Amino acid sequence: MTQNKEFEFNFVDIISLIWEYKKQLMIIGLIAAVLTAIFTAPFIIKPKYKSEVVFYPTTINSIGNAMFTDLNKREADPLAFGEEEEAENALQLLNSSALQNRIIKNFDLMRHYDIDPEGKSPRTDLGDEMKKNIEFSRTRHLAVEISVMDESPEKAAEIANGIAAIYDSVKTEIQHQVALEALIIVEDQYKSKEKEVWDLRTKLKELGDKGITNYEEQSRAISEEIYKTGVNTARGKMLREEQDKLAKYAGEFTYLNETLILELESLSQLRKKFEKSRVDVEKTLPQKFVLTSGSVPEKKSYPIRSLLVLLVTLSTVFLSILVLVVLNQMSLLKK
Repeated sequence: MTQNKEFEFNFVDIISLIWEYKKQLMIIGLIAAVLTAIFTAPFIIKPKYKSEVVFYPTTINSIGNAMFTDLNKREADPLAFGEEEEAENALQLLNSSALQNRIIKNFDLMRHYDIDPEGKSPRTDLGDEMKKNIEFSRTRHLAVEISVMDESPEKAAEIANGIAAIYDSVKTEIQHQVALEALIIVEDQYKSKEKEVWDLRTKLKELGDKGITNYEEQSRAISEEIYKTGVNTARGKMLREEQDKLAKYAGEFTYLNETLILELESLSQLRKKFEKSRVDVEKTLPQKFVLTSGSVPEKKSYPIRSLLVLLVTLSTVFLSILVLVVLNQMSLLKK
């Protein structure tokens, strides 16, 4: 009970103190509001405008696999929006040095942010400015958001849209580089397999020149003819010689023919891989689905003067009341 009474007494005392010095507190609050409004004026703190681009990354890494694979086996839909993994990969690419350097070069950010390239740490200073003004994030719906703050609303929109375009081109270039290396490998394998098939065909042709065109059919036909004419007849003896000649090359013909069938199947698979790889190199698809393009903002995003004035004024008045309470308590203790 004693503590509650003391609390009530102290609270009432504070209210009485505020009422007693209400004019002074109002003047302090007014001065704080005016000073905050002055120091946040455009001629002291230059306003900044925000432009945003929101897009979904695609799920496609290989056009060949996406477009020229059986629908039942197709792993990726070229019209599907990317999910969490694709969004994280997009953020990783946006923060990569390759893309960051392209942004710096395309928009001449060193000059735009008034950074002296001959200074002590121009790259560090530029990186700090970019962190303050350019932000990449993932939305709760797994889209990727590019936010750009700039003193010029037109420049903010230009940089935001430009970064989205650079993302598309850089990802395409990386994929093209990998696809080109893959094409070279597949093309070498395909040409090597073509040579193997050609060599097998050449050897079978040589056997054909010797009269061995289809061992099984020829052997069956000769056996039937021998059975009809008899083994001891002149015709039968001639057929026996042909049968012996045929048997001499039977193993080689069978081996070459069966190997050719297997190699032709392998060549067909390599041809499909080669065609897919060539498509990946020669053709491109957009790397993103843009939901919101960066538009020129009409209102500034920074600083929010009304909020700053309110916060500073309330903070100043609160601190003033705190000082009054402390001074009042000190005077009471002295008495």
